[in-house]
Amino acid sequence: MKKGKIVKVSGPLVMAAGMEHANIQDLCYVGDMRLVGEIIEMRNDVASIQVYEETSGMGPGEPVETTGEALSVELGPGIVSQMFDGIQRPLDTFKAKTESNYLVRGVNITALDRERKWDFTATKAPGDYVETGDIVGTVQETKVIEHRVMVPHGVKGTLKTITDGAYALDDIAFTIETDNGLKELTLLQRWPVRRGRPFKKKLNPDKPMLTGQRVIDTFFPITKGGAAAVPGPFGAGKTVVQHQIAKFSDVDLVVYVGCGERGNEMTDVLNEFPELIDPNTGESLMERTILIANTSNMPVAAREASIYTGITIAEYFRDMGYNVAIMADSTSRWAEALREMSGRLEEMPGDEGYPAYLGSRIAEYYERAGRTITLGSDDREGSITAIGAVSPPGGDTSEPVTQNTLRVVKVYWALDSSLAQRRHFPSVNWLTSYSLYLSEVGTFMNDELKEDWSGMVQRSMTILQEEAELQEIVRLVGIESLSEKDRLTMVIAQSLREDYLQQNAFDEVDTYTSREKQYIILDLILSYEAEGREAMRLGAYFKEIIDGTEALRDKIARAKFISEDNLADIKAIKQEIKARIHEIVAEGGMTKNA
Repeated sequence: MKKGKIVKVSGPLVMAAGMEHANIQDLCYVGDMRLVGEIIEMRNDVASIQVYEETSGMGPGEPVETTGEALSVELGPGIVSQMFDGIQRPLDTFKAKTESNYLVRGVNITALDRERKWDFTATKAPGDYVETGDIVGTVQETKVIEHRVMVPHGVKGTLKTITDGAYALDDIAFTIETDNGLKELTLLQRWPVRRGRPFKKKLNPDKPMLTGQRVIDTFFPITKGGAAAVPGPFGAGKTVVQHQIAKFSDVDLVVYVGCGERGNEMTDVLNEFPELIDPNTGESLMERTILIANTSNMPVAAREASIYTGITIAEYFRDMGYNVAIMADSTSRWAEALREMSGRLEEMPGDEGYPAYLGSRIAEYYERAGRTITLGSDDREGSITAIGAVSPPGGDTSEPVTQNTLRVVKVYWALDSSLAQRRHFPSVNWLTSYSLYLSEVGTFMNDELKEDWSGMVQRSMTILQEEAELQEIVRLVGIESLSEKDRLTMVIAQSLREDYLQQNAFDEVDTYTSREKQYIILDLILSYEAEGREAMRLGAYFKEIIDGTEALRDKIARAKFISEDNLADIKAIKQEIKARIHEIVAEGGMTKNA
């Protein structure tokens, strides 16, 4: 290691002279306490270093050592079910080593446990030709995640030795004869966080990711490999929406990045996830979850790195052939860290003080999502779905972080504070949100359900839009001014809003709705509308229909609380609706043949 000396300290930014031997993105040990930092700018021999720990007490003259390596993450068995900080220090291990509930400065620990031995099962044999990305063996990391050990980037050749057994991460597990000699390889890899992991080909994301949240899956779906933004003001429920998706989405693995959010929200995740059962596997959610916590009271510079740490870990599991979802809560706090560091570097500010490169950094992050054919000879398919919460100040979505995010993502779940105040959750506004994956998902769902799902979704959206227009008239001249047909539209729209879109995250049945149950409930509401309109065409009055079906409308409202095991009970309501409305028509002296 070569050394320089500190000449200036400005919060998390340290400037060191005598660093002509260093490069941008090199990792450094700063000061007598050897704090971890990264070079983000070079001017002649003066390096500007972003320090990932508290710098109070540090002064000019202290040494700076460069490692010559970029900020990287360790990739190997032992990542899943862990909670790391922004630069991949395991917080449980950190707490045990320091015997403190706080981040003690200058403590260097390895990200993954070097002592633990893992049972490795070879899937290739000596003499096999392998290339970058090929799976040579597996480790059962958790009950639901099989860790697939891959040939590292840039290595190809003939397997010389490989045997089953128990290996620590630093033990040589297999050797490969390459053109440059024998390579001895372990279960552990390292990868620089700011460089995306390569793949063979990017595919169109056309398979929906089921989240179990009706408003999302029905009206504003996201695909595996897609990107979504969740902007909303304080208290609108961004974090709960992300928690729900992390809990119930039908992906293999979830990486949850708490970036600059309140500590109690990460505490909620830590307390809830181990107790919740994954509906897809029947095991604890923590068996398929990786948490990265860089809360608002932790060093601001590490907040900027936490996003990259998360996406790099997600890419590693994507390369194994898994579908991964990464939640970033929130990218606004990440952008604030960029703004702070940019100000300390005295860069020319852009909109609202954010750096001019804010848009390109946001795009760079979301572009690392996608559905891909991974490297390797077997053409595996993997995906990363990126969902980022945005916290615009005062709920103003015209601010730079939201606008730059919307230029990149294809799904916009607009959380509305007025809906939240009316206790309508998830508070996704159905008039301002959108999904550009709607047609692909509609086609997929039509094939999957063998029904006109996309037609049902379109009809439902039309009803809600008509309601918004009718409400303007009602506010001006009262509901009595509406025609009977329009009044029926208002009733159906109310049912869609309250009985379908509104969902209780804390009710053990309503918290998650399967694809089949979503179809059945939506079909129920639209069947009531179709039967009601037909009855009115045959001469029945609006008041007769409403008064005569009050008990049935109550059953429709309660349908979402019927468990997945009793879907036949919901289907039976449809027949009751048909029979009852036919009775109403008959009582009025009219029949279907009239």
